[in-house]
Amino acid sequence: MMPAMLLSEDALQALLAIGWPDDDAARALVAELPETRVARVIAQHRSGFDVAEHAEDRRRVQPPAAWTRPRGDPLLRAAVGDWVTLDAAGKNILGLLPRRALLKRAAAGEHYRQQMIAANIDHVLVVCGLDADFNPRRIERYLLVVQASGAAPVLVLTKADQHPDLAAPLAALASLHESGIPVHPVNAKDSASVAVLHPYLRRGMSAVLVGSSGAGKSTLTNTLLGVERMKTNAVRENDEKGRHTTTHRALIPLPQGGCLIDTPGMRELKLSGEEDLADGGFEDVEALAGDCRFSDCSHGNEPGCAVRTAIESGVLGEAHYAHYCKLRDERDAAAVTLAQRRSEERVANKALGKRPKDKYGRR
Repeated sequence: MMPAMLLSEDALQALLAIGWPDDDAARALVAELPETRVARVIAQHRSGFDVAEHAEDRRRVQPPAAWTRPRGDPLLRAAVGDWVTLDAAGKNILGLLPRRALLKRAAAGEHYRQQMIAANIDHVLVVCGLDADFNPRRIERYLLVVQASGAAPVLVLTKADQHPDLAAPLAALASLHESGIPVHPVNAKDSASVAVLHPYLRRGMSAVLVGSSGAGKSTLTNTLLGVERMKTNAVRENDEKGRHTTTHRALIPLPQGGCLIDTPGMRELKLSGEEDLADGGFEDVEALAGDCRFSDCSHGNEPGCAVRTAIESGVLGEAHYAHYCKLRDERDAAAVTLAQRRSEERVANKALGKRPKDKYGRR
């Protein structure tokens, strides 16, 4: 028998409206908490976090001191979508509740650092326009990052009304659909067309929109909301590229009962080093590699190479395999950098824990 919950029924219903999952795991988690206030992070700023305890709530709160330290691990701080506990006054964050899922990437720039995009989401809606934005290789990169998050990917192809023939782009994504990833062509301005996404946005569920600028994320959000809440910009005619309209991540309760996190367009999506290529649409290559005669086959000129045989016979696409190699090498390089960074942080933290006389010697 499940232990009694400390949250009142009214408080639980309020949390459900902002994405709290109503299942046994969530009930068990709340039952283990002391009598405290639970809220969700709906926006993040340099000076703190905005949280909510119900759909109409929004207030700025102060994070724990450890979250403000510049050398602290960013994964130990809250992200948009995280659930936190508050003090009795509801002004300070006391702690972070365990995450169900975390979408992250390596932050853009020369120095490796992981950047959290959204936490505790059930689905990641990868939005791609059926115009110059359509790029199967970029979609594979997005799906590789999404699959490592613990959330389920959903591919949303916007601007379907502007594309005269959907057969070609859908054929290019056939392998993704066959692997079980939902693919939905939609007109982001048409509520009837967008209704196909409602099953991913039911009460107690959360989703995050990711995609490049101009893909139609803000337009899609406005249609789901039924109001023009998010600013939108037209795609530039000279290169069909979009401009940023969403400037920060924000969690929005939807009329469908669930919650949506809109994110700024991502010009660069770097791998974190923790992705599994078999989960990112490359299970065909990984399966073929397992059939090679030699376990350390480089898929070059070795005899009995199942991968080269599949490419030469047309079973495996050359471009698909080339992108697999590119992402594999990038993932492996990021994994090495990640391991080095974690080792350096352990050494630094150990040094900080020493007393001055131990660290520098007696004077």
